[in-house]
Formats: sequence, structure tokens, C-alpha cells
Amino acid sequence: MRKIGGHGKRLSYYDFGHTTVYASRFDKRFAYCAYVPQDYDEDGHESYPLAVIVHGTERGMLAYRDAFADFAEDNGVIVLCPLFPANICFPGDLSSYKMLRAGDLHYDAVLLDMVEEMRERYRIAGDRVLMYGFSGGGHFTHRFLYLHPERLLAASIGAPGVVTLLDFDHDFWVGVRDFEIVFGKKLDLDAIRRVPAQMVIGGADLETWEIAITPKDAWWMPGADLAGATRIDRIRSLKRSLENQGMSVRLDVVPGVAHDDRELFPQVKDFFKKALSEVRARA
Repeated sequence: MRKIGGHGKRLSYYDFGHTTVYASRFDKRFAYCAYVPQDYDEDGHESYPLAVIVHGTERGMLAYRDAFADFAEDNGVIVLCPLFPANICFPGDLSSYKMLRAGDLHYDAVLLDMVEEMRERYRIAGDRVLMYGFSGGGHFTHRFLYLHPERLLAASIGAPGVVTLLDFDHDFWVGVRDFEIVFGKKLDLDAIRRVPAQMVIGGADLETWEIAITPKDAWWMPGADLAGATRIDRIRSLKRSLENQGMSVRLDVVPGVAHDDRELFPQVKDFFKKALSEVRARA
């Protein structure tokens, strides 16, 4: 049973706890849901950090929202889960969101406006968010870190299948040599270094059938095999590339876990909790 006190004055009953699903005002092809702690009171004064959980190719937006509800309650955090549906750019399009941009479509701008919607609806602390994404969401999260480090309190990158190394000898998506040309924004290494980062993966995440890139693939480019064959190879390569640029990265490898992040959530929540503790200690 939901707590009702403090609810329903300006917002709806469905804007609290496990919220309903909202169409993005920025682009109604996209949607999001949220989890708002039961102690949130419209007449209160306390602000809540925002955690953004980005789905993988399976697009389990609601499952992620529900999985992080306990973290939200225990740590005074609001959770936002966006949905980037398949088939947006063409029939069978599963992956365009993972690269942040697809022609004139800016997935990062879609997400940032969802964050602004949340800031207008609730008392959100600051303009930086926690972000976690697994698999396709891990693609999105590490590239979002490169493009918008000033918007992140912390970034947790879960088992991306294809990684963009912080490498200035190769063009995007393999590296970042032409980053400013692709995104119209300069890479800010100092800002990236200030974002606490975690990489998390199962120790048995070794299948390559979904992530092998050959010259027949649309994403093929020189250097496509630079980071290694498996997700574990690639996340370690990504970690090294960030560390080579002066960034500190926490790596959690959970033994016996394949490509399924349900058993990785405790590591992500621990990382977020520590990041929040540091932020609150500085406040």
C-alpha cells in the first residue's frame, strides 16, 4: 500500500512510488518511468539526487526501475529510467541509441530533457546525475561520460559490447580523434577525470556471438577489433584507455556471472552509495 500523505496536491497519485510511464515532451517517440521514494512530500524542502538507469537492447525499463527502488528508498534518491524503443531509425534498428547520435537525432538531448522534466516536477538535487547502463546501456553511458561529464555525479558502465576507447589515434567510434567533428563539442578531459567511474561485468561474460564486428557489419571501421574479442577484453581495454588519460576507474568482475546484470546490482548500488556519500560530505 502506498503512503498517500503529502501526495496529490500538485502531482498525481501516479507520480509517486512506481510511477506511470510518461511520453517525452521533447520527442514523443520516447518515454520514461521513475521511482519516487515514499517519503517525498510536495510541501517538503529536501532535495533528492537523480539516478538514471539506461536499459540494454532488451529495453527492460520497468524492470530496472523496480530493481533500483530499494536503493532509492534507502538512499533518498529518485530513479529515472528512459525508454529508447527499437525501430526508431529504420525497421530492425536495435542499436542507434548506443552511439548517442543517429543523423539529426540526438539521443543525449532526449535524455537531458527527460532530466529537466524531472527537475521541474520534483525537487532534484543539482544538475548532475548518477548514471548506470548495462550492455547497450553501457555503450550509452561511457559515451555520455565523454560528451557530458559536467552532467554526471558518477558513471557505472556495465559490460558494453562495443567500446569507444579514450584513444586519440583513431576516429569515432573506435576512438575519439574526431570527437569534436562528430559531436560539435570538444572533449573535456579535466571534466571527465572528475567523474567517479565504475566498470562492472560478470566473470563468465565471454560469449561473442552478439558483439563480433566484421567488415560486413554497418559499424565496421579500421580498428574495430582494437579492444579485443570478448566483453571482458573490451571493458579492460576501456579501463586502460581512461587510466592512460589520468582517470581513476573501479572495476568489479563478479565471478560466475554471464551476460546478466541482476547479480551485478549490489556492486552498482555500492558504488553509487559511496559516490553519494562523497558528494554529501562535501556539501
